[in-house]
Parts: sequence; structure tokens; C-alpha cells
Amino acid sequence: MRRIINLARELDNPGLRLVTAQYADEHDAHEQAARIASRVDSFLFAGPLPYDVAVAGGLPVPATYVPSGGPALFSTLLRGVLEKVFDPARISVDTMSRRDLTHVYEEIGLSASGVRLKEYTGPESAETFLDFHRTLHERGRTTGAVTTVPTVDVALRKAGVPTLRMTPSSMTIRQALTTAILMGSGAKLEESRIVTMIVRVPAASLPAHASASAYWYQELRLSLHRELLRDARPMDAAVVPRDEHSFLIVTTMGSLRLATDNLSMAPFLDRISEELGIRLEVGIGLGTSTREAEVNAQSAVDKAAGGGTAFVVGPHGFVLQVPGERTRAAERPVPGDSRALQILATLAEQLENANDTERVVDAEKVAELLGVTLRTARRTLSTLVDEGLAWPMPPPRSSKLGRPPRPYQLLVEKIPR
Repeated sequence: MRRIINLARELDNPGLRLVTAQYADEHDAHEQAARIASRVDSFLFAGPLPYDVAVAGGLPVPATYVPSGGPALFSTLLRGVLEKVFDPARISVDTMSRRDLTHVYEEIGLSASGVRLKEYTGPESAETFLDFHRTLHERGRTTGAVTTVPTVDVALRKAGVPTLRMTPSSMTIRQALTTAILMGSGAKLEESRIVTMIVRVPAASLPAHASASAYWYQELRLSLHRELLRDARPMDAAVVPRDEHSFLIVTTMGSLRLATDNLSMAPFLDRISEELGIRLEVGIGLGTSTREAEVNAQSAVDKAAGGGTAFVVGPHGFVLQVPGERTRAAERPVPGDSRALQILATLAEQLENANDTERVVDAEKVAELLGVTLRTARRTLSTLVDEGLAWPMPPPRSSKLGRPPRPYQLLVEKIPR
């Protein structure tokens, strides 16, 4: 949960609010979700198991989850080798798909013939993970286990099975966050249909017989990715590589209209083309699903072949040609009122003087730093949350009686520089 909070801060979305809820067991996910449902626009669950449990109980707002497997298995196997936990050629793995497992082992040059897999198909299948891993290890068929379920991880360690928990990569979490934001926007905004954009480097911009693996082209591709991220951030858009010559950008219709002055100018074209010295092809696809939007985006980018203008393709044969961007200067509003920002700046300065880089406080700490009563400190933290300058975090687990103090993450990056 702390990783999600820290990565959400990097999205630099002034309208984003996080409300956290934790559970001791994945089967309590629905109860915890129901407790905060009235305060959120969408849910992001830590994995497919709590998501399925919560959805089965019924949720009033859209929900998604952080997917497991894929890139996360690379780092888990590396940890297993470096920490001498197990032999990666003889382990048991749960949750991820057979295809993803095979691809990972092919890429690292290991045979997966000695790897035992239990795929996740629903909450009932997850209940068998513990016996699956433990039985294989007791029979000597595996040297250890890789699981995605925290409760299974704890139980396996108690049973003496060498175990590592596979946690999602930062990129996977960012994409899941963006999906949750888009889903929440879709529930609130009438114009929040899914928008998929394809930004492509046209073949005419490449030298004859140029290889996509050439060093200069890899540098160009990295630069294009960086510039796309810069322009996509104000749109709350996700940017992912699509193939060697193009990128996929996903946002909502509401965000796109704001960024393009109601579709009067094409995104990315003028500034990035001038910055990198190449003409880009931009296709924008609209749809009620990501699949429909991507199909329309492919049709749009083909119409934009050669660069210079962008095309929009939507349902029912809708086509629109959009000219390049006009030069414009827009300043993003600074969140929060002046007093709340002053309080945040004071707290940040005090914490910096104390060499506290976490910027996580509770009411008692705020009372100490500001020289106010505990009651005033609680009101102060509530104000910072309301102004989008702090996010409440889950209270730490404690063996002491009584309710533990709730920590808050101060969003010091929102202080004007």
C-alpha cells in the first residue's frame, strides 16, 4: 500500500485523492471496501483475489486490481538466487499464467520443465495454493515456492517451506493506478469515453536500411518516450511502448478535450516534432472499450501517414482531422488554499531540519512541530487532506491496546517553488 501511495505521488495529478483500507485476510476485502465506498470513485485492489472477493459481494463504483506475474517474476527469481532461497529451476509458482511463466524462463535461458504452476482462476483456487506448495516441497519435488498471496506466504514460512512473495513491478502498479483513475473518471464524467492514441515514427523519417536496433534509433525512441510522458501527464494518460516504431497512450475523452482545446489542435505533434526533429503520425481512437478505441486508433494513425496532422476515428464511421498544436502557455493551478500551503511548507521545513525524508506524520507529530494541541493537529491534518495536500495512510499494526494513530503522507511536492 505504501508503494502504491508513493507511485501515485509521481503521477502529479492535483485532483487525485487516495483513501486507504487494509485487511488482515484477503477474504475481508469486501467488508473493508464497503466501509469506504461512499468516499471513493473507484477501487484499486492489491491483487486478483481481494478484487474477486469484493466484486462478488457487490460494489457501488468501478473496481480494478494490480495484476500479478509477468515482469515481477524476473526480480523474484533473481532474489531467490542471490539470497540462496531456492533453485529457480525447481520451484512451485502460483497465480500467473502458463504463457507468462514460459516467456520469463525462455528470456532468462532456463528450462521451466521442473517448475510447477498453479494458475489463479478464482477465490476457490487460491484456497488450494497453500497445500499445492507445501505438498510439492514435502515430496522433494521443489526447492521452494513463489506466491502472490500474503497469507499463503506467511503460512508457508511457518511450515518451513523456503518462500518468496512475488510483488508487482513499479510500472505495473503505475498502469493499474492510471486504469483506476480512468475508471473513476468514467463514472463521474459524461464525456469520459476511453480514448486510445497511437503515436508513430513514420518510415519516411528513418534513413534507408535503418535498423530499429541501431543505437541512434534506440536513443530517439527513449527521447520520444520521455517527451510523450511529459505531455501526457497533464492528461492523466498512460504511455506504454506498442512496438519498435510506436507508442500507445490511453486517457479519457474529458481529459483529451481539455488538453486539445476541445479537439481544435492535435496533441504531441508540433512541440515534440520540433524538439526531436521528426514528423510524427498521431491517430486518436474513441470507443466505449479499450479494444474498440485501439482498433479505431490504428485506423486513425494510418490516415495520418506522413505526419503534420492527426486524425480522430470514432464509432459509427466518425472521422475528424485535427491540425497541429497552437502555441499556448497554460499554468496549472496550485492546489489548496494559501493557509493550507503555508502549514504544509512549515511542516516540510521542520521535518527537513530533523532530516526526516519520509514526510509521514501523525496528529501527535504535527502537534509537536506546530506547537498546537492534539485536537488542533487533527483538524489541521483533516484540512490538508481536504485540500489535496496530504493522503491518509493505513495505521501500523500494533500489539498495544487501543486504536493506533493514523499516519499521513505529506505531499510536499505541491508546495510552489
